[in-house]
Amino acid sequence: MKTKLLRLALLVAILFTMNSCSSDSSETNSTETQTSTQKAMNYTYNSTELETMALINEYRVSIGLNELKQIEHISYKSEEHDNYMITNNVVNHDDFTSRSEDIMKTLKAKTVAENIAFNYNSPKAAVDAWLKSPSHKVNIEGNFTHFGLAIRVNADGKKYYTNIFAKI
Repeated sequence: MKTKLLRLALLVAILFTMNSCSSDSSETNSTETQTSTQKAMNYTYNSTELETMALINEYRVSIGLNELKQIEHISYKSEEHDNYMITNNVVNHDDFTSRSEDIMKTLKAKTVAENIAFNYNSPKAAVDAWLKSPSHKVNIEGNFTHFGLAIRVNADGKKYYTNIFAKI
């Protein structure tokens, strides 16, 4: 019963703080295809993703917080969401519950949060926008231990960012 209540409280908190950080936002009620809970082990980071994660960790350290450790499985789930948004031409948190439950089950995470961004040309611009948004800043400054991030580019050259945080 306690676990169900905790999950419900987490879902309410997530829904309350969800806002897309983007220069062009669209919403839809579609859901992503459910995926296996097998742990992804070979995510390859590009230089833009590494720079974005470094900026987040630099900010966290500058305010006295711990650095977050990257986990490939979380980045893989982030990439799935970027691909979903590109395929469906949307910017949203659709199916976050499924992503968070997968991370909780697969990695034994206690809490999970997500930031997304769209159409920022540099990691600094995306991170700055997240830090100016109260709900996204709360996630960056949250009591987390790990994170994953994916940045994908659509056919028009616009970047989609999904950054997932977890406390493990």
